Amino acid sequence: MDMNDLNNCPMLRIVYRTDPDKIAALLPPGLEPGAEANVHLNIYNVPILGEPEYGCVTKVDANYKGMEGQYSLGYAIDQEAAVFISQELNGQPKYPAEIKYYRIGNSVGAKVTHQGYTFVEFEGEVGETLPNGPDEEANEWWIKVSRAIGGAEKAYDFPPHVVRVNSVSGTSLIEDVKGTLTLRDSPWDPLTTLLPMREQVSARLVSTIHRSREITNAGPLDPEAFWPYADVISGARFPGFHGGPKP
Repeated sequence: MDMNDLNNCPMLRIVYRTDPDKIAALLPPGLEPGAEANVHLNIYNVPILGEPEYGCVTKVDANYKGMEGQYSLGYAIDQEAAVFISQELNGQPKYPAEIKYYRIGNSVGAKVTHQGYTFVEFEGEVGETLPNGPDEEANEWWIKVSRAIGGAEKAYDFPPHVVRVNSVSGTSLIEDVKGTLTLRDSPWDPLTTLLPMREQVSARLVSTIHRSREITNAGPLDPEAFWPYADVISGARFPGFHGGPKP
């Protein structure tokens, strides 16, 4: 697969297992842990706003109103133009970062750096080609919220709502990757402390065929119960400086 053609660049999907209580602690009331305590790191290069966007998405298995899905904690991307509009419109948790992602022959590498801290590294070799399988439907959960002007305690201009990103997609190519994921300490992206890796589950290069994607308001969250989760680091959903680590 030609990674220079952004429309056909495969996504590097890495899954690792963490502790169920770690995921539960990050989910605001109204969202519940999924069946598996998995963290999903999706590293990509796609055309956005007419230019390449390198990114690393951090998601965890989570359900909302009985619907299975994944809760997005952060989109580390290297294109600032897409950061603020994505947050404002839909609550997509994007923030600026530096991402290196490449394939040379059968070697695959990736590195994600934010505020001078490299918090994700991956090195591997492409292995066997896996079957594509049928199309799959997936839900991704974002949070759209705006605290009140002036910072009044437990006051909002727009109270917290869950945004449902429902997508249907197939695959044109799936390749297994034998490699090693390394998480490094960072106060800005605290994966090592808030989502520590207990087992690396899989790593794959996936070329996706997008069938449909719909972004909708799935419903409100309890605004008072959500208040401790309103303060976040950068544009991510990691706990902010009042209740989390300080850079």
